[in-house]
Amino acid sequence: MANYRDVPAEPGTERAETSTSTRALIVDPSADSNIGFGEVATPVAGPHQILVGVQYAALNYADLNNARSGRVPVGAPLGLDAAGIVLRGATDGSGPPRRSRVVLFADGAFAERVAVDVSAVAEVPDGVGLAEAAALPTAGLAALRSLRSAGVGPGKRVLVTGASGGVGRYAVTLAALAGAYVVASVGSPARGDGLADAGADEVVEGMAGINEPVDIVVETVGGRQLVRAWELLAAGGSLQSIGWTSAEPAVFPPYATVGPPKTLTSYVNEFDAAADLAQLVRLVAEGAVVPEIGWRGSWERFDEAVDALRGRRVAGKVVFQLSSHA
Repeated sequence: MANYRDVPAEPGTERAETSTSTRALIVDPSADSNIGFGEVATPVAGPHQILVGVQYAALNYADLNNARSGRVPVGAPLGLDAAGIVLRGATDGSGPPRRSRVVLFADGAFAERVAVDVSAVAEVPDGVGLAEAAALPTAGLAALRSLRSAGVGPGKRVLVTGASGGVGRYAVTLAALAGAYVVASVGSPARGDGLADAGADEVVEGMAGINEPVDIVVETVGGRQLVRAWELLAAGGSLQSIGWTSAEPAVFPPYATVGPPKTLTSYVNEFDAAADLAQLVRLVAEGAVVPEIGWRGSWERFDEAVDALRGRRVAGKVVFQLSSHA
């Protein structure tokens, strides 16, 4: 793997630290997708925070939902996943020092500069590009944590729905690394490309051909697929409901939830992610996990990236570049 050195040029670094405002993608009801460019006050890092110059960020369905749901106020920056360079270390001496390369999982990541708690960042080792690191947090954490919660391990049968997406591809690889037998469900044959190499033992279209019970489901589609996945879940099994990209209702037939005990667990990512982020970037450095970037470009093409994600024309992650130094 190439040795990346994504360190910003010195002149831009000094100016970035002293500027009173920073460019960001913010909630803007007048813009397409409720997201537009704006200027926000440069954040001031607290004692247990670092100031990061963001170079790459990754787009998730959650960002599009947050732009319309009201969870993020109008005028506030969006985003959760980013990677960049530490411009200023935490004043209490904790966390990565100045000029460290880091990946972060925190609110407001779609800005040129962000202040983030040291509990939400991990250093990126040499050999891992910042674009690849930015593709990890939301999807990688969801896959890692949901599989851990469900008790993945050798001998388990794991079904991953929406396996060609960001969460799905990570879940396939991480389940395989844990010794599980992995069934990857995709929307079309073309979207199954690369999943066998990622660790899938079977790649199926929809839910066709899945006849044996599964112990774990990493479910990202919702609707009818969630109902069918529940039917396939073995006694004592765990269905982790992570996403709902179909936007379809899930209608369970009578008595579908009456019988041998099994669980459907709702999932949400928590921000205290430093240790799990460190595990993910370590797996990337070792070559065990390969971030799949299906769309990559400048954040000036943000609307194009949104259209590609919503149109399901992206296998893997959408990553855009903020800094001209990247």
